[in-house]
Amino acid sequence: MSDTGQPDLATLLAMVTGGVEGSVTPPIVQTSLFAFDSYQDFVDRMSGATSQPIYTRIQNPTVAVFEDLMAKAEGGEAAVGFASGMAAISSAVLAFVRPGDRIACVEHVYPDAYRLFERLLRPFGVEITYHSTDAFEHDPDLLKGARLAYLESPSSVVFRPMNLSRVAEYAKRNGVLTVTDNSWATPVFQRPLTQGIDVVLHSASKYISGHSDTVAGVVIASSDLITQIRDLSLSLLGGKLAPFEAWLLTRGLRTLEVRMLRHQATANTFLERLAGLRCVTAVHSPEPNSVPGLTGRAGLLSVEFDDSVDIPRFVDALKLFRIGVSWGGFESLVMPAQAALSQKGDQNSLQRFGVSPRLVRFSLGLESADDLWADLEDALSKSST
Repeated sequence: MSDTGQPDLATLLAMVTGGVEGSVTPPIVQTSLFAFDSYQDFVDRMSGATSQPIYTRIQNPTVAVFEDLMAKAEGGEAAVGFASGMAAISSAVLAFVRPGDRIACVEHVYPDAYRLFERLLRPFGVEITYHSTDAFEHDPDLLKGARLAYLESPSSVVFRPMNLSRVAEYAKRNGVLTVTDNSWATPVFQRPLTQGIDVVLHSASKYISGHSDTVAGVVIASSDLITQIRDLSLSLLGGKLAPFEAWLLTRGLRTLEVRMLRHQATANTFLERLAGLRCVTAVHSPEPNSVPGLTGRAGLLSVEFDDSVDIPRFVDALKLFRIGVSWGGFESLVMPAQAALSQKGDQNSLQRFGVSPRLVRFSLGLESADDLWADLEDALSKSST
């Protein structure tokens, strides 16, 4: 049991029933539409008198199981699944923001969220301002006049955590809606809704899935806010979550806690050993309890190396770590900022917010921590001058 007297996350997920007698796994309801038995049944559904599924773009029983689990895991009233993390982000924001509104966004935001704000919302008359974590935490007037605060804790790439309770308090004083990406910490290590945040979202492709075989997103909030997102963004933008992906995500959720504890253990091992490397100038990985509500450490961290390390040679020398832009799966990955900074176009948040080209992001997977460390040491020996 948790401190609240409710079942903990692992117990909660084990309590899921399959909807079929004797089944411990929810069935995949692979259908595009749902038929009605009578004219009156159809009228009742269309008028809102009943909630029977009507079309999978709007609702589906398999998707509903995943949504219910995510709502319970995050301590929210309701949730809605999407076809990608970006569908979740764009749908959550577009449901509440209109031309003339201002979004106050944290620096070092996820690069594609930054592109959404700059390439789509700004040309349509939405003002976006970017602020440091310190500014959000220590300036009570920062959110005056804003419609929405878009937050990440920790932030992308440099992983700076935020005191979400304090920012939520400032936001409520000013009537500002708060939206937080919780993909890094997951509900295992952080539950922003319990700290006063209004809307929590995930790129469910990452730790929620955990298997690198699903692209998905999810938004969790109060029933009223989720209804607004369902009625406007989900139905009209059409970024719905498919039944099979929802089934995969439910599978992933059932092992989320044990996976996060393994990721954390490996990260702790790396943090201890990285401290002894003279070629390392900085490590970005927030300590558990460094801010209220953050109780653990994920396996996603970044390391800055000095000039003695040839970054391209180092990355190419790695054998267990593969090069990739995603994270959160069973496999270990690296993303060198030096390559990411070379991305075409002027909408590059890494450049705007001063990410060092000497930084390498590591996603520590579920392999042996000792094997991963040996791989890193071997690559450094082959790439250092």
